[in-house]
Amino acid sequence: MTAASRTTTEVTHYHIQKKRRAAFVEEWRNYQKTVVALSDVELQETARGSRIGVYCSEDGDRPTRTMDALVHEFDQGVVTTIHRHSWDAMVFCVAGRGWTEIDGERIEWGPGDSLHVPAWAWHRSGNDNAETARYLTFSSEPMLSTMGMAVLDDRGHTPVADLPGRPDFSAEVDGADPYARRMRRLAKEQAKRRSGRLHTDWDGLELLPTPRGTRTTFLLDRAIGYEASGITMAMFEIGPNRGQSMHRHPGEAWLYVVEGEGHSYLGEEPEGGKNYPWKKGDLIVVDHFLWHQHFNDSPDKTAKVVRIHMFDSLLETMRVLMDPRVLFEEPPDHIRDAQAGNYHEIRWPEVVRPTWP
Repeated sequence: MTAASRTTTEVTHYHIQKKRRAAFVEEWRNYQKTVVALSDVELQETARGSRIGVYCSEDGDRPTRTMDALVHEFDQGVVTTIHRHSWDAMVFCVAGRGWTEIDGERIEWGPGDSLHVPAWAWHRSGNDNAETARYLTFSSEPMLSTMGMAVLDDRGHTPVADLPGRPDFSAEVDGADPYARRMRRLAKEQAKRRSGRLHTDWDGLELLPTPRGTRTTFLLDRAIGYEASGITMAMFEIGPNRGQSMHRHPGEAWLYVVEGEGHSYLGEEPEGGKNYPWKKGDLIVVDHFLWHQHFNDSPDKTAKVVRIHMFDSLLETMRVLMDPRVLFEEPPDHIRDAQAGNYHEIRWPEVVRPTWP
């Protein structure tokens, strides 16, 4: 018989873990950037046929752990390769007109439109017009990658009819045992995920005033029929020389500036933080549980900002982890109202499609 092997290290588990954790935190602090300027995003030609630039992603120099943000451009006549992946992607169109095909369904889009690309759905995009088309994508790829479940499958220009469908799943079964209950639960979840809405047309948006001094609308959210696996997207508009009331929450908030210019206050306390200027095309990254407030610096024009949260997955999970702390905190009503001002007096302009640049 051979002697039992023994695993030993020169340093204790305690010291290795302490050093590893400290190095990890320091590395990610160095990646943090509050505003990613449009001018910092370099577009590069890709094998898909489009140009892609990185706002935040491990595929650029600004890695993240929950979401990524990319920009894509398509010249006239371009049709990208068809691919699918194990994560969801949200699309916000900012320039030109094009189309995206999702599992064979072709959706025409223009500036301000939003789309949801479900996990494992085959998709490609194209541009039949003279003007260059551009959209942004926000996806949960970093979260899936963290769990070792990020899978990308590119099939070039294979016809949709020759491609396999989304992964199969077992149907619901009767029974009260744990396995039967799991099969029913997962079957219902997959059926729901595969029946959600895919497109929000800008022309159908209605922005409504709120007590926070802005007017807002959902772009992609379960409240309006989407069945995404985590990301929710909304848009808010700030009146001239106005500010949105201060608030904070666990989990990041990403904000893409559609129109206008202004600045955002971010700090660990309601006072004593920093102001960060932003303009059209920039991405604002609000880190976890920071007090923040967004201001429009124009005296005569509104500012429009698209806000992206990882709410339906990350924050829902954090609900039990953070309890009894709330997932959304703002000052008492009298302070909030003073910050927002009388929002009923704001003369909101007609909602028109965004322009580029």
